Amino acid sequence: MSREKLIEKGREVRSWRLHRRPNDTLIDLANAINSIVRGWMTYWGRFYREQMIPLLKRINNYLLRWARKKYRRLRGFKRLKAWWIRVTKFAPGLFAHWAWTHSFHPTGW
Repeated sequence: MSREKLIEKGREVRSWRLHRRPNDTLIDLANAINSIVRGWMTYWGRFYREQMIPLLKRINNYLLRWARKKYRRLRGFKRLKAWWIRVTKFAPGLFAHWAWTHSFHPTGW
């Protein structure tokens, strides 16, 4: 995956504005993005899996931001991390990209 394509996909993820949808549930978000991300994983991930991992982690960061905006009690780091571990443990197949990475990497703190 070239750097230009990676930047393009990152811009597309940003344009989804996941963190700006507090009225949606996790299932709604999964339904909205899973088909797109699964297609990227199938096409780009066949030969460039390692280069896709930062992009998939970026999607996780947007999901963390969404959770912090939706649930006030998750604004603290420890509670957010505990919530993330609980969600990825009990619903590991909810998001397509969690098959490759579901790590907790908050940024901007």
